[in-house]
Amino acid sequence: MHTIVLIHGLWLTPRSWEGWKARFEERGHKVLAPAWPRMDGEVEDIRRDPSVLNGLGITEIVDHYDGIISGLQEPPVIMGHSFGGLVTELLLDRGLGAAGVGLSPAQVKGVLRLPPAQLRTVFPTLRNPANKNKSMELTPKQFRWAFTNTMSDEDAAAAYERYQVPGPGRVLFQAGLANVNPRAVTAVDFHKDDRPPLLVIGNTEDHTVPSSVSKAAAKLLGKSRAVVEYKEYAGRPHFPTAPGWEAVADYALEWTNRHAGAAVTPEKPAPL
Repeated sequence: MHTIVLIHGLWLTPRSWEGWKARFEERGHKVLAPAWPRMDGEVEDIRRDPSVLNGLGITEIVDHYDGIISGLQEPPVIMGHSFGGLVTELLLDRGLGAAGVGLSPAQVKGVLRLPPAQLRTVFPTLRNPANKNKSMELTPKQFRWAFTNTMSDEDAAAAYERYQVPGPGRVLFQAGLANVNPRAVTAVDFHKDDRPPLLVIGNTEDHTVPSSVSKAAAKLLGKSRAVVEYKEYAGRPHFPTAPGWEAVADYALEWTNRHAGAAVTPEKPAPL
């Protein structure tokens, strides 16, 4: 069995994977859920002093996971949510991992879609350039819109209290301005034939990374002969452990078990 490395997203910590981690471990897998660099400690610790995250950027995050993965005896399965999904795609572009899953991945350079719902999520940070080197926290109302919009008020409030943390504004500026930056750190090779297999998952009720964005990413990454598939779930929001998450986790695990270490497809896959 492959080791599984879980990479959390912006405004969250490894705690957001607690259900997934336990479920995979029950099935006999070794599961690692390391925090982003500078994010050691629990949710409550980060809330008390988020200044350590000021200026944290995407390359530092990717290098951090590169070091962890390169130190394993065998290539792991890499699963990432939101910005963790973007990190997953960047790691696969480096040739790391046996297979990858991006759950509502933040945009790599080249994905041009920016739906109004997504713009509403990121605008509070991007509207002020001074936020680039700050750590930004979501209010309960913002978290409700961005993560838990399909959940009950009670469950959404509980999720905010248990999981939400401030996040580095710099990563949003790097991803949000990538398409006008010739040296964007979110660039990948869409024609990389030896990229490990990748599953991209989108959710129809996702406000932070709408399903159209996830599908566009899968289509671009599918230009190569590497294995790339897209799976969409109806009625699900951005929050990775919203009710019904078990079915998503089981599908991701089953898919990676089938595709981990697979060779490139013999012919160019049909457009998504």
